Amino acid sequence: MRRFPSWLVPSLALVAACSKPADKAAEAPAADTAAVAPAPAGPQAIVTVLYNPPKDPAAFEKYYSETHLPLVGANQQEIGFTRAELTKFTSTLQGKPPAFYRQAELYFNSLDDAQKGIATPGFKRVGDDLANFASGGLIGMVAVETGDQGTVTCPALVTVIYHTPIDSAAFESYYSATHLPLVGAGQQEIGFVRADLTRFASNLDGSAPAQYRQAELCFNSMADLTKGVATPAFKQVGDDLGNFATGGLTALIGEQQ
Repeated sequence: MRRFPSWLVPSLALVAACSKPADKAAEAPAADTAAVAPAPAGPQAIVTVLYNPPKDPAAFEKYYSETHLPLVGANQQEIGFTRAELTKFTSTLQGKPPAFYRQAELYFNSLDDAQKGIATPGFKRVGDDLANFASGGLIGMVAVETGDQGTVTCPALVTVIYHTPIDSAAFESYYSATHLPLVGAGQQEIGFVRADLTRFASNLDGSAPAQYRQAELCFNSMADLTKGVATPAFKQVGDDLGNFATGGLTALIGEQQ
């Protein structure tokens, strides 16, 4: 993969560790999981699991596909999530090994539904299984959607995970008034087809979230992504990050599975 400029390299490294909220985390079997509830009337909530690189990726993948995902699927109705998106990160934007290995996102129609789902025996069964394969540790959080551009498929994506900023109010003001309009203005040139924006509300145990925000830009293919991140418009977006992302960030390339 080609080298990319330094403006999207995180300034802070994330400390990888299993924690109490991580032990309760869960994810889902497939991105096209059938809906189990009506369409949401307001912002959706998302249980987000970020897996750190495992000690044995082959063992992780075997257990994940053969045992863990079927377990999640068997408990979907009880937990109450409406869809799931699974991402495997391939590299950083510089082509280096990614800070996170995988991400799993369970979508709920509301924050209340997510909290109810987390409290179910089915969710606990899924969480109890994590120790059997997630040997590198993980982070489990609850997020609320703050903006998206639809539900089209997302074969390739750029994921930006913002660490907690020095001044969250200043971050939010600049993010909404300046950065997001800049991203929107560059969409056609960059070529992304969907943008998902979330703000993490808490860890799964209700404590302060380990990360602050996440933005995902979806592309129709890895080839389109490679072209998009090489455009002047994408560079303009990246150059703007230093104006508000005072806590640093992690920027990754991934494939949705």
